Amino acid sequence: MKILVTGGLGFIGSHTVVELQNEGFEVIIIDNLSNSSIEVLNGIESITGKKPLFENIDLREKKAVQDFFKAHKTIAGIIHFAASKAVGESVENPLLYYENNINSIVYILQELTQLDNKNFIFSSSCTVYGQAQEMPITEQASVLPALSPYGNTKQIGEEIIQDVAKATELNAILLRYFNPIGAHPTAEIGELPLGVPQNLVPFITQTAIGLREKLSVFGNDYPTPDGTAIRDYIHVVDLAKAHVIALKRLLEKQNATKVETFNLGTGTGSSVLEVITAFEKVSKQKLNYQIVARREGDITEAYADTEKANVILGWKAQFTLEDALDSAWKWEQKIRR
Repeated sequence: MKILVTGGLGFIGSHTVVELQNEGFEVIIIDNLSNSSIEVLNGIESITGKKPLFENIDLREKKAVQDFFKAHKTIAGIIHFAASKAVGESVENPLLYYENNINSIVYILQELTQLDNKNFIFSSSCTVYGQAQEMPITEQASVLPALSPYGNTKQIGEEIIQDVAKATELNAILLRYFNPIGAHPTAEIGELPLGVPQNLVPFITQTAIGLREKLSVFGNDYPTPDGTAIRDYIHVVDLAKAHVIALKRLLEKQNATKVETFNLGTGTGSSVLEVITAFEKVSKQKLNYQIVARREGDITEAYADTEKANVILGWKAQFTLEDALDSAWKWEQKIRR
């Protein structure tokens, strides 16, 4: 079965490609390399023994998307990761986020709805909940006004998918994930942000290895036990496996409704300072960090109620926070050799 993975050379996409190929799927990757590297293909091949087909396409170019689907009419499903994903950057450059994250969904769905198999997995985010009123966050929690353009693009993306499913034969699963971290246990692929990292863990590992002078902790005056923001950090391999399970659910027509939604997390919240402490433990490195002002668009806390994914998908996160940080550190050490 041929599966299209957009953004398949990115952090979560590449790990999902590995899990798909390990399950025997034939994978085609679309990526424009705006925040990824062509070298990731070699890492995927090294782990799985097979190099996926790769197309360098910018999904903002409608004709390029149309031409791709003319050449690939037998795709059985699409997992859509391709998107810009940094909260802070989206606040500074909202139009980039609206163009990249919304246009790509529209152009892909226009083509997918013409195919025989209309199965779509959407890479969504817990940012759609905004600052949820209750923890842990269930799928029934209100989708509150977004606190950043990035979060808003995920909300709009979900709304587009819901509307298209009502009007067509599209079947979709929205995977709202919390904070993916870590790397493949082989250290052949991992998180590889271009430029200054926008996420906590790659900034931690780059600081520990000496690439960054110090880590900035954005705010220690949140109403949390240690004053720093709390997130649900999930190992990227656990997350990747959930995508394969969700895809099989659609392919086997097991979905209960045309659009289903699942939270993907560990169900445990960890503060920034707790993550730093855990990293220092597994790496045996003392981390240089400083407390700075809060960052616009950040929320106080978010961690998942994972019961729905546990029960209905039969999926549960297996790796601990320390497992994930250990794999991220091994990856960082490998790429800086």
